[in-house]
Amino acid sequence: MDGFQIRTFRIDDTEAVVVLWDEAGLIRPWNDPRADIARKLTVQPELFLVAEEPGSDDRPPRIVGSVMGGYDGHRGWLYYLASAADRRGAGIGHALVAETERLLAAMGCPKVQLMVREGNEQVLGFYDGLGYEPFRVHTTAKRLIVDV
Repeated sequence: MDGFQIRTFRIDDTEAVVVLWDEAGLIRPWNDPRADIARKLTVQPELFLVAEEPGSDDRPPRIVGSVMGGYDGHRGWLYYLASAADRRGAGIGHALVAETERLLAAMGCPKVQLMVREGNEQVLGFYDGLGYEPFRVHTTAKRLIVDV
């Protein structure tokens, strides 16, 4: 990995990750990102990964990517995959997905899925390049806890 390392999320990464998600357009008004992070840390926190760029004498290390993975016993999921705008094309997203897939496979997970919001279709080519196949499904949801 050129210029970054992948590691498990730490609580002191919270603000940097929220900024990254905001810059990547992943935050929605009805989802409190800090609440999402707190919830993830109670369920399979080992599947919450960040990509960190090393620091130097004049700057601290920087979070340049993130992904949340999950496994429900039937299939795995990817959420909040993001990379810093100035590092896109550097392999950060690929590396985060590959490491999450490796961890999921080690858990016995046979399949991984993700959802792409309408309006974010430009990312579909990225997932195609990783071997993800589109399929048609209607997704429904019901909020149990209102964050905002």
